[in-house]
Amino acid sequence: MIHYDFVNVVAMRLPPLNAIRAFEAVCRHGSILKAAEELNVVRGAVRQQIDTLENHFGRKLFLRDGRRLIPTLQASAFAAAASAAFDILQRAASELEGVVPGRIRLGVPSAFAVWWLMPRAADMQASLGDTVDIVPMTVVEPLQMHPELDAVIMGGEYRPAAGITALRFMEDEFGPVATPSLAATLSSGPAAMGALTIVSRSVPKLWDEWFAESGTPPVVFSRAQEFEDLLLALGAARSGLGVALAPRASIEDDLKRGHLVAPYGFISRPSGYSLCCRTPDAKRPAFAALAGWLLRCGTSG
Repeated sequence: MIHYDFVNVVAMRLPPLNAIRAFEAVCRHGSILKAAEELNVVRGAVRQQIDTLENHFGRKLFLRDGRRLIPTLQASAFAAAASAAFDILQRAASELEGVVPGRIRLGVPSAFAVWWLMPRAADMQASLGDTVDIVPMTVVEPLQMHPELDAVIMGGEYRPAAGITALRFMEDEFGPVATPSLAATLSSGPAAMGALTIVSRSVPKLWDEWFAESGTPPVVFSRAQEFEDLLLALGAARSGLGVALAPRASIEDDLKRGHLVAPYGFISRPSGYSLCCRTPDAKRPAFAALAGWLLRCGTSG
């Protein structure tokens, strides 16, 4: 029995830490060159570490999509676990050295930052002090993709990865919005939107979800114009270019000022907005204070 357990321990040995580090960096960047630049080594060294890891597991870990390396499904799961483990080790080492970051670098979707967070920035500073650095994110990605950040705000149906704690602080509502003059042409009902231009960000399935969840028959729009992110799409809608689908939290100020109206109201979604941080950080006073402030503001609207 003792011999059997020893054999199992040997068989389940971990691969070299340097190989895991190189692999995790390549997964984040999709590039050996960028991983090498981050790790301050030559490309050949990264390739050698990937070869070491593939030999250890006895399988290929990446597929090539043009010039980008895409991890396989199993490799992607291992990369997420490795990323979480490195984060935990980094913070544990900092605590052992007595170095605890005094500020929180908070990644926030650009539209959410402009239309919800920044109007409350003075209250945030009064409540939390000068402890939070807001980092706008045009492309919103999970925290494990951004080791330079301490926390991120995620919207939609988000399931935290291993080692990440997510606290939902606000529900989500969304619906079609347009200028008052454009909305006045929609008095006959949602089908009238077919005569308008759909102004959307690059997430076309959101309209399909709104039709399904609101019980509205799908509409074929006369024209579609796509923008890179929500800020640009809302700017186009505000100019009268067409009708956009927007989360209520991102257009509160426009609604109050009458720049945009929601002709069919908003519907609630099972998703919402969550503060995501690394699990060891969740218990720290600064993160607890930030979470409490977001909960208070998110509940009060």
